[in-house]
Amino acid sequence: MLQVRGVSRQFGGVRALDDMSLEVAAGELACVIGPNGCGKTTLLNVVTGQVAPSGGEVELDGVSLLGRRPDAIARLGVARKFQVPSIFEDLTVRENLGVARAASGRGRALPELTDVLADIHLEAEADQPAGGLSHGAKQWLEIGMLLAQAPRLMLLDEPTAGMSRAETAATAGLLLRLRERAGVAIVVVEHDMQFVEALGARVVVMIAGRVVGDGRYEDVRRLPAVREAYLGAHA
Repeated sequence: MLQVRGVSRQFGGVRALDDMSLEVAAGELACVIGPNGCGKTTLLNVVTGQVAPSGGEVELDGVSLLGRRPDAIARLGVARKFQVPSIFEDLTVRENLGVARAASGRGRALPELTDVLADIHLEAEADQPAGGLSHGAKQWLEIGMLLAQAPRLMLLDEPTAGMSRAETAATAGLLLRLRERAGVAIVVVEHDMQFVEALGARVVVMIAGRVVGDGRYEDVRRLPAVREAYLGAHA
């Protein structure tokens, strides 16, 4: 579904992405890990049209995303969650989902809000102001706002940031359930390695703007470059 081929991006003398290539299939759940400054966020910015690459190609189902505005890319079915929850705190949980659904601009059938509320386990809080939710519940609500738009590709930037262990485990369960949705691909950028391991998904390791490892968690964590640069030499 997503094809990133030979993408580079330079900021002054810093090469954030260096001939970066990545493919994600429809319905696939993939985690992207790597040390701070390795280019993970720049990669998401390029895919969503917020940053233009210096070279290379980005396609969604064979359609080039280059030169398209972020809102146009979103209407093609690419939905992104940032690390800090971005919700309307004065609106209820249900109203937040409704706003996202109405703003999607999608031509395809959109899910019922009751189904989305069930997915994110916030049925009991549906008519409460979103500002009163716990931090973890706010993260789930934002994931729900993406689901309300019937995305084809979800990009989640550190969805467990600031969560308790119980909330993190619940988030892993949520993403594993979403993986069963046919045609919805999910890319998770994450630092919490216990969370990554719990997902049991494909792991893509980035270092210095390039992919240096791609496979199962148990395999990539044993790569010398990964152990030294990210997981620690004695991991």
